[in-house]
Amino acid sequence: MKYAVVLPVGLGSMGEPADVLRLTRHAEALGFESVVAVEHAVVVSDTGSRYPYAPDGRLALPDTLAYPDPLELLAFLAGATDRIGLATGVLVLPNHNPFVLAKRLATLDRLSGGRLRICAGVGWMREEIEACGGDFTRRGRAADESIRLMRALWESTAPEGLDFQGEFHSVRGAHSYPKPYAGRVPLHIGGHSRAAARRAGRLGDGFQPLGLAGEELQAAITLVRETAVEAGRDPGEVELTLGSTLPRAADRTEWAQDLGAERLLLSGSRHATTLDAFCEELTDCAAKSGPT
Repeated sequence: MKYAVVLPVGLGSMGEPADVLRLTRHAEALGFESVVAVEHAVVVSDTGSRYPYAPDGRLALPDTLAYPDPLELLAFLAGATDRIGLATGVLVLPNHNPFVLAKRLATLDRLSGGRLRICAGVGWMREEIEACGGDFTRRGRAADESIRLMRALWESTAPEGLDFQGEFHSVRGAHSYPKPYAGRVPLHIGGHSRAAARRAGRLGDGFQPLGLAGEELQAAITLVRETAVEAGRDPGEVELTLGSTLPRAADRTEWAQDLGAERLLLSGSRHATTLDAFCEELTDCAAKSGPT
């Protein structure tokens, strides 16, 4: 089992270099597999969109909370660490031009020696996506095309360049260098909907279900595997990441393995309200779970 750690954006200090470096270097020294950065390009007050991961549909964090750009943050951490993986969860694809994003991801992966993993989704806040120029109603189709286009840009080495014709983007003779360290950046799909599960089965290197438990979680995992088979893929190639908290990691490992997961994505408990408390939970988790 791999153990990843969500950078605790709720503390409000993950944009402060001393704090985020202290936490990430501590996680690396303890043997955690990766750190994970979340994204909100912009937060809109009094959003009419329903936050799907809370019973009341509201995002509990304050509108003025600091959300560092995840790729800039991970690039900063890449230069200050040696081994720990660098991941997003969840990168909101409709917020990004896929040509620019493909270049940013390839560069970060190359410079970090292949330590990057992307977990991407289609987002839930209509106002954020529209502010960034995306079409909320067509964001699923646009995300599928963005994934295909980015992979084509990473893989194309033809002297004449890449020709791509899609619904949202077209190009002829395109070249995009540098290439990712191992030829492509692992791209997982995050979300809670059937559409997200199907997208993971068709296109994802992995699936990270969000806000699901019990029968709903099992149904989503089954749908990923069924969709992979329908797409002519080996469902075993779609890596599964499940969530837990740091204090519960040891108890949840067997549960995650039984569901076929290869990674637990760990957040701090409700008691980890300071950086010291969060680092203490990292230490305790490592002692009980022996993360690799």
